[in-house]
Amino acid sequence: MRFAVLEFPGSNCDHDAVHVLRDVLKQDVREVWHQETKLPAGVDCVMVPGGFSYGDYLRCGAIARFASIMPAVQAHAKRGGLVWGICNGFQILTESHLLPGALLRNQDLKFLCQDVYLRVERSDSAFSNRGLLGQALRIPIAHGEGNYFAEPAELQRIEDNGQVLFRYCDAAGNVTDQANPNGSLSNIAGVLNERGNVLGMMPHPERVSEGVLGGTDGRILFESVLDTLNSR
Repeated sequence: MRFAVLEFPGSNCDHDAVHVLRDVLKQDVREVWHQETKLPAGVDCVMVPGGFSYGDYLRCGAIARFASIMPAVQAHAKRGGLVWGICNGFQILTESHLLPGALLRNQDLKFLCQDVYLRVERSDSAFSNRGLLGQALRIPIAHGEGNYFAEPAELQRIEDNGQVLFRYCDAAGNVTDQANPNGSLSNIAGVLNERGNVLGMMPHPERVSEGVLGGTDGRILFESVLDTLNSR
């Protein structure tokens, strides 16, 4: 399988994603600079990594939306190709209208860097088929603007369409206010587009994909994507 990992000025999780894909999972990975206008031939999945693209000036992801590479990413998604945004990547995908909603400042206005638990809301998606429905995954967050918001009607559509893939929960899988680190509506930590081929999530699965780093729950997502691509 071939992956493309985008790189913007200010990206700081691109090499983490490349490491998991290339060194841990032995996949073909191409790093794509933001000024490119085309994706490498044969790309199956585009990863939009975390960090602070363009310094997070204006607001997170707002400038990256206009990067030269983004029309190619949008075209890839329109064709049914997989697109996966993590943290700042999630923010970029909402700004690019590839995903619904928006990411606002955390409710306590503090940058959060800690482990959280995510409940798997669907085990039939391209990004979660290795997980179990209701499973609680321990994955770290590192963000200042991870507070997911959507207008009431849009939020209802997202819920009705089954587009919520992950919710913040406790270690037992209970979705509670106490388990919500940033104030996200409905404890939402990750959403899909209607077609199910684009995912945005705030937590960082690439940081827990090797035992040496203290956990492997994040690897479940990467292996889910590989299963999906291998089945096509």
